[in-house]
Amino acid sequence: MSYVIYTDSACDISPEVLAEWGVPYLSLTFRVDGEDREYGNGDMAVDAFYNKMKKGGVAKTAAINAETFKEQFSKALDEGKDVLYLGFSGGLSTTYQSACIAATELREVYPERKVLTVDSLCASAGQGLLLFLAVQEKNKGASVEKVAAFAENNKLHICHWFTVDDLVYLKRGGRVSPTVAFVGNMLGIKPVLHVDDEGHLVSMSKVRGRKAAIAALAAKYTELATDVKDNTVYISHGDCEGDALLLADIIEQKHGVKTEIITYVGPVIGAHSGPGTLALFFVGKER
Repeated sequence: MSYVIYTDSACDISPEVLAEWGVPYLSLTFRVDGEDREYGNGDMAVDAFYNKMKKGGVAKTAAINAETFKEQFSKALDEGKDVLYLGFSGGLSTTYQSACIAATELREVYPERKVLTVDSLCASAGQGLLLFLAVQEKNKGASVEKVAAFAENNKLHICHWFTVDDLVYLKRGGRVSPTVAFVGNMLGIKPVLHVDDEGHLVSMSKVRGRKAAIAALAAKYTELATDVKDNTVYISHGDCEGDALLLADIIEQKHGVKTEIITYVGPVIGAHSGPGTLALFFVGKER
């Protein structure tokens, strides 16, 4: 195939799996506790990152700039290949906007080539799930335009449902007020959130206790999955693999569906959601 699908590290799919899929990625970056060093994907072990956060560390993230996109996309374009970028939600980062700027400039430099971009309106392994489905279409022989159209037509069917263990991280990001965070943590209140059709993080409900939150995620699969017995399910977690395995087991026991990928919530997302984040992704009738 004479085109390359690119993505970014916010998809939370391991570099090894992305290499198997034939998908190069660009890395958003982060700093911890004001360190001079800027980390990219893979520069710090994910468990080490979460250990820093558990000890009170604060991480700041940075989007990918347009020049970095131009440099990376040019590698494929120089080889005579077209480019399709499937990126992190524009509702959560300026990364996608940077990719669009780069694509516009590159179309002038390479007028014979196609440089296409799709705002996935997804995050974490939800972005990874849409990417996987797009790669499957490419492997069937679909053109770059058809794969881009497929991603556009299916992105609002990628369900994102998740919970967090400590509301302080959502408080830092302005998602909940300091009072709500304090009272919620005191009472063991766990929010159930999702990523909406505009690619924004939205709180949908609240339950008391971690077990109830995990059960609520599993219930959303039952409610929204296009086919509860034949679906592609991904789970990501903020250093709480036991909870991820429990959620996967609940879904398998109830519906007979095995989770395809269980992965870490990477530092770019985890900086804002914190240790103990648990997220479920699947193809649904609606988000």
